Amino acid sequence: MKIAVIGVTGMLGHHAVNSLLERGHEVTLVHRATSDLTRLDKWDCDRKEANLDDYESLKKAFSGADVVLNCASYYPTVPKPWKNEVAYALSQLDNFLQACIDNDVSKIVYLGASIALKIPEDGSHGHSSSVHETRPENNAPYVQVKWEMDRYLMSKAMEGLPIVIAIPTMTFGEYDYGPSTGQLLVEVANGTMPGYVNGNRNIVYAGDAGYGLALACEKGRIGQRYLITGHNVSMKQLVETVSKISGVRPPKAVPLFLAKFINKLQEWKYYRSGVPPKVTSTAIAVMASGQFIEDDKASVELGYQPEESIEGLLARSINWFKEEGVIK
Repeated sequence: MKIAVIGVTGMLGHHAVNSLLERGHEVTLVHRATSDLTRLDKWDCDRKEANLDDYESLKKAFSGADVVLNCASYYPTVPKPWKNEVAYALSQLDNFLQACIDNDVSKIVYLGASIALKIPEDGSHGHSSSVHETRPENNAPYVQVKWEMDRYLMSKAMEGLPIVIAIPTMTFGEYDYGPSTGQLLVEVANGTMPGYVNGNRNIVYAGDAGYGLALACEKGRIGQRYLITGHNVSMKQLVETVSKISGVRPPKAVPLFLAKFINKLQEWKYYRSGVPPKVTSTAIAVMASGQFIEDDKASVELGYQPEESIEGLLARSINWFKEEGVIK
């Protein structure tokens, strides 16, 4: 198949392209004008420049594609009102969907976020149909944006658009240039994390997640949501394992109310000084609002199985950050 991938310089986009090429697909690398193109040199693929804010560039970039995989979904980075963030995210999403529609793309695979899933009230583990029927109470912009995009996409799928949502859980691995989720590993390993908030997570190696995204492009059913999972871990276990691999003392757990107070104080300072918060609402949501996940839908329908262990995926990510000089 001819598959256009947007977000190829990010961690998940990078690993997805690797898997798609290994599986024999013809891949078009869609990137922004400001992207570091040296990150694409390893691949002999067609390249097209586009931006999610520019419909015309997206329309040109997706021309000829059978499938479009979006690994560039918007997420908030600095404090802004969540309603503004949601409006901006949806404007980008409309550009993206219209470009796919106008190119008569047969399948649209969108990279979702597990934070959009509802924690089951009966205490069971989360699954692909664990959704908030109404807006989540958590007003962190990251939570609101990811829930709204998931809701919007599923509504468009019900209207007939060929949409598949693939949701890798908390992902760690190479090529996390941001770093994004890897920021947690970096701060623990460098001894700069002041504390963490207890919670439950499911974590997956980026290589396994990229493989799962490739399978979603090939086999994902229209209108379905697939969770690309790895291993259930508590934040305590995650932080202590990273500390052990890195040879450092683990940070202490802090109460959720204290983390939220520090975040609000730092946001107040941001609006006055422009210095971004170190303790962000996104980080708090990721640590405290996650859940254990047990969902065999991707296994049964796509044939997905993760291969890397907890210790293996964390070690691979930490070693890559050391090679990049991010972990000292």
